Amino acid sequence: MKAELLFHQRIDYDDGAISEMALWRVPLPVPPSTHSLKYSLFYGRPGVREIGYDNERGKGDHRHFQGVEKPYVFTTVERLMADFWSDVRRLRGVQ
Repeated sequence: MKAELLFHQRIDYDDGAISEMALWRVPLPVPPSTHSLKYSLFYGRPGVREIGYDNERGKGDHRHFQGVEKPYVFTTVERLMADFWSDVRRLRGVQ
């Protein structure tokens, strides 16, 4: 069984910023993650990641925020999206 794309969206902002989100269901967890999802959430400009949430083999769930990478505790897709959009609003100066 291959990964199944569940969601993909890209938003291009007038100021040149981009947000792009993708979520897949995977047959086996991406170690050390224990859930059956693979995700990549990006906000930034071409070549510059200002915000990122993803899980990759060997690193597991983690968050990038203005050059700082920290572990992220994944609970639900809804919480993941809420955390991502909260960061985007903060950087864009919109609350």
